[in-house]
Amino acid sequence: MGLFRHSASGHDTAWRAFKFIGILVLLLLLPACAIGRQALDLADLAEEVKHSVVNLSTTQVIRMERGHPGMPQDNPLRDFFGDEFFERFFGGLPERERRANALGSGFIISSDGLILTNHHVVARATEIKVRLENDKEYDAKLVGSDPQTDLALIRVKPDKDFPKAARLGNSNDTRVGSGVMAVGNPFGLGHTVTSGIVSAKGRIIGAGPYDDFLQTDAAINPGNSGGPLYNMDGEVIGINTAIVAQGQGIGFAIPINLAVELLPQLKKGKVIRGWLGVMIQDLNKELADSLGIKTTEGVLVSDVVTDAPAAKAGLKRGDVIVQVNGREVKEAHALSRMIAGTPPGSKVDITVIRNGDTKTIPVTLGTLPDSTAERERQEGQQPEEKWGMTVQNLTPELAQRLGLESDEKGVVVVQVVPDSPAAQSGLQRGDLIKEINRKPVETLSDFNNLIQQSGKDSLLLLVRRGAGTLYIVLKK
Repeated sequence: MGLFRHSASGHDTAWRAFKFIGILVLLLLLPACAIGRQALDLADLAEEVKHSVVNLSTTQVIRMERGHPGMPQDNPLRDFFGDEFFERFFGGLPERERRANALGSGFIISSDGLILTNHHVVARATEIKVRLENDKEYDAKLVGSDPQTDLALIRVKPDKDFPKAARLGNSNDTRVGSGVMAVGNPFGLGHTVTSGIVSAKGRIIGAGPYDDFLQTDAAINPGNSGGPLYNMDGEVIGINTAIVAQGQGIGFAIPINLAVELLPQLKKGKVIRGWLGVMIQDLNKELADSLGIKTTEGVLVSDVVTDAPAAKAGLKRGDVIVQVNGREVKEAHALSRMIAGTPPGSKVDITVIRNGDTKTIPVTLGTLPDSTAERERQEGQQPEEKWGMTVQNLTPELAQRLGLESDEKGVVVVQVVPDSPAAQSGLQRGDLIKEINRKPVETLSDFNNLIQQSGKDSLLLLVRRGAGTLYIVLKK
């Protein structure tokens, strides 16, 4: 009996040891199995989605004035006699053409040949080539584009071998930390796959008035622009658009829901937005306290455009907008997106706090001004063909992002057109213009007035960049 008990005890000990070793081996193998499974999933996903991703190459013909043969454009004789002299005696100054090429990405969204990409990939292109994963090439035409959101729609004539469209997901359901895959054409290398996670949502990076980017650490490089960002179910949740040049693992994608919202208008050629006609800014604690408001959620109306829908409805400077059609408004960018996404002619109920009282004001939205002259009058945007820059008021949010003091004055450069006077002078996006021709600039109104008063073919700007200031001369 004792022998049996001893044998049984030894058997139990051996069995326990065996189970322990087995569990230990299993625990050690689990990470490897998970990695193998993840790699397999990514490989399957890449194989599934690659056919709907396209590589884009564009050509832009830039016409430039050319001097008379043997007469350089910067020749002092030309400066002395002027262009009229050469027009009269030499038949004018012929133009020369320069062809600029660019690369990008896109993805098929319908079987009839529609492809979604970025506006900046195809802007001003005279020729657009689309290449599939199997190297088959098509000519494409621009259907519609929207510079404000950097979205564009192009079309090719599909054949019987044309791939099926990508599946579009719901970017609102995307969670921070979710796995994603980017596919595109970085540096012209062709179909390239990178993976990562969604690092953040709702990022504002100063690209435009309707910023609402997904941030990802999936590697994105020049040439990826316009390509899709997939979730792990193989659905497009974003359009890869921008990177932080000095950073690593920081890329930005336009949420696919924004693109889907604008698709009907892009198919018609351009996007028409609703317009309220107010200047707005975010609330901070100091402003809220001075207005007798207990929260910093809401949008302060800093000015109302004369004869705009807001003015006609009775909105006033100092009102704090807290709701639009019952939806809470917490910050200025959200309000801009709400109004812009509402068709012109729609009636919206704007709930405001005025002198401590809450009231709801019905407003019939107008159409966001589209002409260059109207934009210049209402928003202070300088015509691109003249100087090649777009500016806006310095808001507290922009000041914080640019590392400026809260009491800093000036207007911020938000866009510089390539090959324009502003670009050639070295002006950069994010520069703060403090003076024009030695006169102070504090607001968009100052900027416009001084530009109009100048009457010269050059501007002397005092610009703050980073911690210092510098003078820049723009020549028309």
